[in-house]
Amino acid sequence: MSDFGVGIIEAMRLLSTFGGESLGSRIADLEWQACGCDRSACIELLADSGVTAQLLAAACAVKSAVGQINVVVHTLGVLLVVPKILEEGERVEYVSLGAGNTGRAFDLETDRRVAEFKFINWRGGAEAIRQNSLFKDFYLLAEHESPKRKELYVLDPTYPRQFLRGGRAIASVLSRNVKLKAQFEGKYGGRFAKVGDYFRFRQHDVRMIDAATLVPELRAFATAMDDDEPQSQSPGKAGG
Repeated sequence: MSDFGVGIIEAMRLLSTFGGESLGSRIADLEWQACGCDRSACIELLADSGVTAQLLAAACAVKSAVGQINVVVHTLGVLLVVPKILEEGERVEYVSLGAGNTGRAFDLETDRRVAEFKFINWRGGAEAIRQNSLFKDFYLLAEHESPKRKELYVLDPTYPRQFLRGGRAIASVLSRNVKLKAQFEGKYGGRFAKVGDYFRFRQHDVRMIDAATLVPELRAFATAMDDDEPQSQSPGKAGG
């Protein structure tokens, strides 16, 4: 049972029944039927259409569950990739699966490598927050003082590599992370003005790998995320 008083399976059944074969058509029909209704007619329309507080609770329950999908994908993705990359005799020292600050330096450390996993569906547009996060992971891996191999697993390296080779200002990338900014400037001062400058200096220290070549289902996740993107009504790009 969810916090909204309805189980997720029942919630999905209720929403599926409400939406029918086409949610858009269902909504358009309700809009048409509501025209001219007074209070009592509106109440009757809701009753006839199955619009109830329980249906709203069902929608909230599903939204809450879906909000955790990225965490679930990260957890399952890492767990499925790890046995694909472990070499004969290689041992896991720790794996960090949760979101946020887990107290671990990286997502994975073995006796031979350290690794970060970024299962992000890159689109190649203005993705400042994603870029900031990617640069942080790359920087921490590159600067990690260890003889172990350093690996960064992404979904399709095309856009991540394009960003890391590009001309975005280091000051912009680090502007929202005071601690990382101080650490970077304390070590390098103004030596690197752009992301591409630093990447050229450290590019051979971190190997970037397409995780979807190891677990193809991750590519399906990226496609599903594309399908979930709201479509803009104008020629411009929707959302961020």
